[in-house]
Amino acid sequence: MVSVSNKAFTMIELVFVIVIIGILSGIAVPRLAASREDAFISKARVTVGSLRSAISMERQKRILRGDFDDINGSEAEGLLEYGLSSDWVRSADTFTFTAQNGNTCVFSIDNNDKKKKNKLLKGSCNVKGMGDL
Repeated sequence: MVSVSNKAFTMIELVFVIVIIGILSGIAVPRLAASREDAFISKARVTVGSLRSAISMERQKRILRGDFDDINGSEAEGLLEYGLSSDWVRSADTFTFTAQNGNTCVFSIDNNDKKKKNKLLKGSCNVKGMGDL
């Protein structure tokens, strides 16, 4: 007599696997969404830092050449190697960042601060994670 063994998963085993996958995805998806938002904010923070650094360096170069003219918004935007991303809008000397939830941050170039006590790019922000800029 020949014995045939059928090897397969039972229905209960399959249901348990599906339940476990569902639980894991229920935990992972919200964490990934939060990570995406954090990355979006980090990118915006880097852009503000890059703008401040570029404006500072350009001011120093101009001072060394004896040029004390103010830097305007289009010049500042042109100093960025990769430009502004689509979540940024420049209007004259004002840069506005719009977060995914619709909140905004507004930064303006402070050209009148010759003593450089204040930030080169002043801002007011109501986006979570960017309030200290």
